[in-house]
Amino acid sequence: MNAYPAQRIAVVLPTLDEAANLAGALSTIRARACEVVVADGGSSDHTATIARDAGARVVESERGRALQMNAGVAGLASEWAVVLFLHADTRLPEGWADAVERAIAAGAGWGRFDVRLASSDRLLRIVGQLMNLRSRLSGICTGDQAIFVTRDAWLRAGGYPAIALMEDIEISRRLKRCAGRPAALRDRVLVSARRWERRGVVRTIVSMWILRLRHFLGESPDSLHRRYYGKPQ
Repeated sequence: MNAYPAQRIAVVLPTLDEAANLAGALSTIRARACEVVVADGGSSDHTATIARDAGARVVESERGRALQMNAGVAGLASEWAVVLFLHADTRLPEGWADAVERAIAAGAGWGRFDVRLASSDRLLRIVGQLMNLRSRLSGICTGDQAIFVTRDAWLRAGGYPAIALMEDIEISRRLKRCAGRPAALRDRVLVSARRWERRGVVRTIVSMWILRLRHFLGESPDSLHRRYYGKPQ
């Protein structure tokens, strides 16, 4: 890893069988992160080997994105000031660390990037724009947006809630209460469109809105996970 940035930004990636994507994600962060931890939920492929070869620390965790991200932060060995959570199929923009540092220097306790879905489909471009607008208006962020949090805000929020789904909504609510609204960076991360393309754009949109509504009405995260993935956590 190169010299530590002023804000000492650590990066945590939750993974599960991400060998095909992980090297690309790590290549965008190694030069500016003070430490990179891959929190693996029991991959059966070469995810862990690829992570170690790239210089990342690998932490084994119980499966579940929230649990893995909490384990990743707990596994950080450096004196980090900011932690950024990155999905393996997301690519940070050039100058990402500078953008985070500016946001923190301006007083933000946490924040996220805008997204661009990696597809030439016009509808998916609109979906990305709407995701950014919704997040900007509501202050609720998604994991695709590469959420970053200062050490102080993370400790006050108590980390991610140990739930099977909707952990990004709940951590956003926690952080809004203890650290105010997020910095909504207009720098764009490039997000894989595989979920949308596999399930269908319209079907995915409808499914996610129904899940959010059920979450708002009080349905348990375990039940929502079964509805979305068709299997228990």
